[in-house]
Amino acid sequence: MKRHSTYRITFHNHGKIYEIYARQIGQGNLLGFIEVESIIFGERTTLLVDPSEEHLKTEFEGVSRTYIPMHAVIRIDEVEKSGPSKITEGGSRGDKVTPFPVFTNNPNPPPHK
Repeated sequence: MKRHSTYRITFHNHGKIYEIYARQIGQGNLLGFIEVESIIFGERTTLLVDPSEEHLKTEFEGVSRTYIPMHAVIRIDEVEKSGPSKITEGGSRGDKVTPFPVFTNNPNPPPHK
């Protein structure tokens, strides 16, 4: 029996840190984006429901493939089995994850020659 790979993708999205699981990832055709397919969500076998996982299920409902900007990706791991997807607050003091700086406007443009 062929073993299916499972990937945990951790990335920044609107000031929060998303952690999702998927069966397939790749570089894709869009330059600068990671292509994520077959997103996996936990089973509803318990009475305890995680609101962040429910939010992710709703956000990715009906999505067959999503593209995540490379600069937003923190880490991609191949794991033995999937866990609960989650959203955590990002950028708080003491957090071990620091977002990659993105500059939209250069205050000191280089002089033209």
